[in-house]
Amino acid sequence: MTTAAPREVTTPHRKIPLEIPDGVAPTEFFNSPCNLRHLTRENGLLSNPQGFLLYRKAIGHSNLFDTSIIFDTSQRVLDPMGRPVRRDQLSREEKITFSRMTKVIMHYMLEKYPDPAQHLVFCGEASLDATWPLNKPGVPSIRMIHNHFMVFENSVLAASPHAAADNPNLTDSGHNGLFLQYLSDVYLRFFEVLDLEVLRPLPPDEGRLSITGYPQGLPSWEVCGGADSLNKGKFWTEYDMVLEGFLDFYRAFFALVAAEDTRIPHDAAYPDQIE
Repeated sequence: MTTAAPREVTTPHRKIPLEIPDGVAPTEFFNSPCNLRHLTRENGLLSNPQGFLLYRKAIGHSNLFDTSIIFDTSQRVLDPMGRPVRRDQLSREEKITFSRMTKVIMHYMLEKYPDPAQHLVFCGEASLDATWPLNKPGVPSIRMIHNHFMVFENSVLAASPHAAADNPNLTDSGHNGLFLQYLSDVYLRFFEVLDLEVLRPLPPDEGRLSITGYPQGLPSWEVCGGADSLNKGKFWTEYDMVLEGFLDFYRAFFALVAAEDTRIPHDAAYPDQIE
């Protein structure tokens, strides 16, 4: 019987012919317009006038399927800390484009890898707090909103060794355990005000991956209607509603923990839900 635990997957990759200039920090270089131009030229697959770029991962998590969409604003927003990092920072037109590109790739992956017993299909949107510095653990090296698409063979995951418990890549400052032990019910009550039709909260056991145990107690959502719901504007509307609620919860909770600040954020989307 397979034990549910984080896995360490070794993915062979070619050496990237890229040198970081002397005196430049890696994160500074990765977020530079120069590097983004290099990324587009060497690995870009598709781009549009708005600045969205579909590119292949030179060093991927999976050699089966691994690609990303990034919103490259490096030519018009030189300060990496000022670039959009979440959907709520995009214009309506940018959201529509981002959603359409995401939908197309998701449908492709599910068509090519239809059997969940054989493959694990991932789509993960990086959603960062704008106050996080570039060198904070957990912040992607290229600091701008992007979607990451991956497919793993379940047999490869099951055969991979368990990750060491002290592996720094597994840490999230204890947020997983915090949610699992204390906050899951509070978090879900926070969303009771939302009139959701497509997204449904999942009990922890139903949303847990049997091989890795992910997401270790963090809240999960079921998309009612399956992949076809990605074609509906209602799904993306609810997706944004949940994101706004998460940001309200995150900011209010950590302001309370870090600074004992009980004030309701002035820009909260759901101020009445913050006690």
